[in-house]
Amino acid sequence: MLKKFKELTEKEILAIAIAAEEEDGRIYGEFADALREAYPSTAQMFEEMRQEEVIHRDRLFEMFRQRFGDHIPLIRRENVKGFLTRKPVWLVRPLGVKVARKQAELMEMEASRFYARAASRTGDVSTRELLNKLADEERKHTQTAGELEEKHLTASAKATEDESHRKLFLLQVVQPGLAGLMDGSVSTLAPLFAAAFASHKSWEAFLVGLAASIGAGISMAFSEGLSDDGSLTGRGSPWLRGGVTGLMTTAGGIGHTLPFLISNFIIVAVELGVISYIRHRYMDTPFLQAAFQVIVGGVLVFLTGWLIGSA
Repeated sequence: MLKKFKELTEKEILAIAIAAEEEDGRIYGEFADALREAYPSTAQMFEEMRQEEVIHRDRLFEMFRQRFGDHIPLIRRENVKGFLTRKPVWLVRPLGVKVARKQAELMEMEASRFYARAASRTGDVSTRELLNKLADEERKHTQTAGELEEKHLTASAKATEDESHRKLFLLQVVQPGLAGLMDGSVSTLAPLFAAAFASHKSWEAFLVGLAASIGAGISMAFSEGLSDDGSLTGRGSPWLRGGVTGLMTTAGGIGHTLPFLISNFIIVAVELGVISYIRHRYMDTPFLQAAFQVIVGGVLVFLTGWLIGSA
């Protein structure tokens, strides 16, 4: 049974405040640890915020001992109605730097509201003064976080972290997506054109291509998702990589399949151009070289399908 805020005693209010500062400090410590390798400047910012929470906790400890002794009742925010339910984003690896900053902002806002409301429920002058001061400090923490960010995220540090962010994006999204797009656009050509040359019917060829595209997407999604959990390689969630790879594989296959339904083969040229551009944009491959590689692969598979379908 959750307690209502108005039912809390002053002893319980201070106990919740102590537990909250301890938890917030540990969360900031987790953020710092998770971001230290890829985003060292942001990690240092969170480390300083953790130290701020430790100072707040110690001040609350001192006030509690003065008024109620050494025994702190076991009550936390989740035992009281009205507090936000936090998603444990600090457990996610790799942790997104923007996610961590957004979570920190929400934590500071919630802490400020809690202290302001707690102060209004407290009759003891010294306790009320402390809670009001903490409310003011938490309100200023958003500004403080900005000052810390300016302090640690210099131009060179931002450039370094932006480059790290780009590498993570490449590992977690671009590479799986590109692999899927190329696999789908190339591997489905053989069964598609074999069916087309064997049956000489566009609808049957379309059905074969659609089935091959969806089947390849499912296969590639499982293959990519099960190949690596991302914990050692930093390649991110297997669910994300598997989903991206599967969808792009299906999209690549359908790009060659649709012309058999709508009789417009310009879609194939657009698809090959997109693949070449992605390789040029994100993989630093010269555009003409990327286009040549994709076209040669497609032609080889097309010839395979033509030879089998014409047999």
